[in-house]
Amino acid sequence: MNTVLSAQDVSRALSRIAHEICEGNNGAQTITLLGIPTRGAHLAFRLATLIESIEGSPVQVGTLDTTLFRDDLRLKAPRALMPTRIPSLGIEGRNVVLVDDVLFSGRTIRAALDALGDIGRPSRVQLATLVDRGHRELPIRADFVGKNIPTSLSQNVKVNLLEIDGIDEVTISEKVSA
Repeated sequence: MNTVLSAQDVSRALSRIAHEICEGNNGAQTITLLGIPTRGAHLAFRLATLIESIEGSPVQVGTLDTTLFRDDLRLKAPRALMPTRIPSLGIEGRNVVLVDDVLFSGRTIRAALDALGDIGRPSRVQLATLVDRGHRELPIRADFVGKNIPTSLSQNVKVNLLEIDGIDEVTISEKVSA
């Protein structure tokens, strides 16, 4: 296992993403951050805190579970649904920033876009991700990226977060053959 982002690297990347989100949206007034559970949700709340400290005003933040909108449900083991929590101002006419930990095939983000369509119509949808590892299967790209990490399909990228794993770091390891 190879550590590609330390705790300090993760913190620095999130700070940069927060500044870029503010710059790309002319401040925080129209932003709604929606984190994709599990780790994307924690990252969204961290970004909200950082943006609030930059802008001096509260940021709308919530979570968006994409499980039921995935096109690969039958291919994966079932998992418990996570809560979708839309902030009080909703998403209608707002600049929604989807937040996820790793951007890979793009299928989770496609599912998130479908889920958003059931909730309302944002003015604009952007994507922030801590790690973009490439290998897209769909024409999806991130607007805000912490780190581009080229990988092979034989590798796993693991984001560990303090809230869940007790440490902030990103590691790459070779997949174990079964």
